[in-house]
Amino acid sequence: EVQLVESGGGLVQAGGSLTLSCTASGLTFEDYAIGWYRQVGRRREVVSMINCGDNCRWYGDFSRGRFTISSDHGKRTAYLLMNNLEPEDTAIYYCAVANDRPGYASRRNRFLVLEYDARGQGTQVTVSP
Repeated sequence: EVQLVESGGGLVQAGGSLTLSCTASGLTFEDYAIGWYRQVGRRREVVSMINCGDNCRWYGDFSRGRFTISSDHGKRTAYLLMNNLEPEDTAIYYCAVANDRPGYASRRNRFLVLEYDARGQGTQVTVSP
């Protein structure tokens, strides 16, 4: 059974920083794209992902330049460093994974359309003005 355990998140003032962590088990880490999407109400959007192809790191327009994703394969853990946070970043952040489906879709494309094989429990990020 694939499990994703998240940590990090919390309350921070605008301009501050937070780091999210996500540790995976029950899967071959190298075979999955791993990253985060966030949700506000019913709206979901992809924040960032890594291990999505050769030297692949993907960022949404709103996260590029402010957020940095990294991973430690030995620890099966991904990290998301979020700098210069804005009130608009307030959301529940979910860690998720997606693998390749040969003949159907790559892990990268599945992640981008929010098609995941597993997700974490979610962590609240709140940015005050």
